[in-house]
Amino acid sequence: MKYELPSLSYSYDALAPHIDAVTMEIHHLRHHGGYVRKLNDALSNCPEITDRSIEELLGDLSIVPEPYRMAIRNNGGGHLNHSLYWRTMSPAGGGEPIGALGDSIRFSFGGFDGFCEHFTQTALSRFGSGWAWLSMDASGHLEVFSTPNQDSPLMLGFVPILGLDLWEHAYYLTYRNRRADYITAWWNVVNWTAVAEQFAQLRGMERPLGL
Repeated sequence: MKYELPSLSYSYDALAPHIDAVTMEIHHLRHHGGYVRKLNDALSNCPEITDRSIEELLGDLSIVPEPYRMAIRNNGGGHLNHSLYWRTMSPAGGGEPIGALGDSIRFSFGGFDGFCEHFTQTALSRFGSGWAWLSMDASGHLEVFSTPNQDSPLMLGFVPILGLDLWEHAYYLTYRNRRADYITAWWNVVNWTAVAEQFAQLRGMERPLGL
C-alpha cells in the first residue's frame, strides 16, 4: 500500500491568527510530506506486510520486520497523527461539542471545562516533542494522555479522536517557546464536528479500529 500526503480542506492561511500560514505550509508539505515519503520507502522493503493498513501495523508493530520497525513506527505514526490533526481543525472551529460526544466528555471529565483543563495540563506536561490525545478504549471510554515523538495511541490499545501536535515546528514561528499560548489558541480551531464524526464512527463499530 502506497500512502499519499492528504490535501487540506482549507487554505494555509485559514487558521490564522491562531496558526500562521507559513507554519501550516512548512508543517504540511515538508514535515508531513517527509513522513509519507519515508513511510513508503520503508514499506517498499517489506512486501510481506503491504496488505496491512498503517493502523494495523501501529497496533501491532511485532508484525513489522525488525530492520524497518522503527522507521514505520516513526513515519507511520507521523503520517497517521498529522492526518488526524489536520482533519480536526477548521477556521470555523472552537466552541463546545454537543450530542453524544459532548455527553461523553462531560461524563468522563466532569464537564467540558474540566476536560479542557485536563487536556491542557497533559499537553503542558509532555517533556520534549510529542502529542496530547483524546482517545477511546475498547469499551468506548474516553481517556486523555500524551505520547512521545510520533507514537500513536494505537500502540497502547486506544484509538485517537483528537490530537494536538506538541512538536516545536507546530508553533515556534508564532509562539516561540510559549507552548501554553499555542494550546490556548488551538482550542479556537478545534473542529468538533469532525471529532464527533470520528467518535460516532468508532462507537458504531463492533470492535473499534485498531483495538
